Amino acid sequence: MPDRPISTIAFIGLGAMGAPMAGNLVRRQFRVTGFDMREAAREALVAAGGAAAASAAEAAAGADALLLMVVNAAQARAVLFEAGALAALAPGATVILMATCPPDEAEAIAAEVTRTGRHFVDAPVSGGVNGARGGTLTIMVGAPAVSFARAKPVLDALGDKVFHVGEKPGQGATVKTVNQLLAGVHIAVAAEALSLAEKAGIDGRLLFEIMGGSAASSWMLKDRGPRMQEPDPAVASAVDIFVKDLGIVLDAGRAARAALPLAAAAHQMFLAASGLGHGARDDSQVVRAYRALNARPANDA
Repeated sequence: MPDRPISTIAFIGLGAMGAPMAGNLVRRQFRVTGFDMREAAREALVAAGGAAAASAAEAAAGADALLLMVVNAAQARAVLFEAGALAALAPGATVILMATCPPDEAEAIAAEVTRTGRHFVDAPVSGGVNGARGGTLTIMVGAPAVSFARAKPVLDALGDKVFHVGEKPGQGATVKTVNQLLAGVHIAVAAEALSLAEKAGIDGRLLFEIMGGSAASSWMLKDRGPRMQEPDPAVASAVDIFVKDLGIVLDAGRAARAALPLAAAAHQMFLAASGLGHGARDDSQVVRAYRALNARPANDA
């Protein structure tokens, strides 16, 4: 495989996180060509100094690396195999999958990519929109050492906490799965605490001020808690993202024969919020499911 450093990158998925990530790569002097189904997203990349393509295959043509910041494994497969992006890459190129995917799916995609003589790097991220904008994402990498070394300059442009968690694709996805278990449960339990306080007539802002400085604090409580009290906060990560991600957690639990009762309960609350019509709202709005569950009885209104 060629050992020249990565300089040209095809970036697929210019959403709330993907767009600033692509911009950070441009600022670090990579030549970035992006594709997204939305014309406005492609135009924004051009305005940031990148280039836009009319298809995933066109973006990937001859590129040293293909970075996938898509929604799930199904979209990754569609880009790579159905849209022809994998075949369009330079020989020996590197595919970097940064979406949250089930570990077995990441492993299966890796096998298909490496059969073509290309590198595959399983590199899901954590840190949300703010981390994407600031280049401060946490990146969990499962890949052979040589593939990790090739991708490292690209990953360093996107995150300041890059961990090589194992030599096998799927291991990065496993660590991200554990991360999402904790994150989803922390958000849900913060919403549950707020729901109890509100039911008892305690001011939510005062509650989170107290809890944020106590042993009960968590990063999610301090970040999502204030947004739970906004009528319609800006979307940093949607309720439906945790419907998906906690579903992946529970699938991983079944595969490992590991009981995950807290993850299951949190998943039900995110699912309830989505069912109430709040799936596209910020994930802090899982609190709406608790408020519906604990609504004052009609005869008390």
